[in-house]
Amino acid sequence: MARDSHILDELYAVIASRKGGDPEKSYTAKLFARGRGKIAQKFGEEAVEAVVAALSEGKDELVSESADTLYHLLALWADCGVEPAKVWAELAKRTGTSGIDEKKSRAKK
Repeated sequence: MARDSHILDELYAVIASRKGGDPEKSYTAKLFARGRGKIAQKFGEEAVEAVVAALSEGKDELVSESADTLYHLLALWADCGVEPAKVWAELAKRTGTSGIDEKKSRAKK
């Protein structure tokens, strides 16, 4: 696997390929078998653990929890049929826009 920003695209492909796989042989397949609610729950748990690491643990713990959070977010995207390219496009669309202005534009919708 790549060691740069493309790692997320590559990891997404691996995660998506595990849909319908054997839950006895793959944690990811087991996660998909348990359903979207469980995937969302795991994503939330990992996000909280990343916050805790940022506030009261070291950088290594934050790195580890961030990786777990990203993995579970990618699994959630895969379960929902959201490809990373859609998210990257949304981020690109927001580039150069003030976060305050961007948030105001969403409030109008």
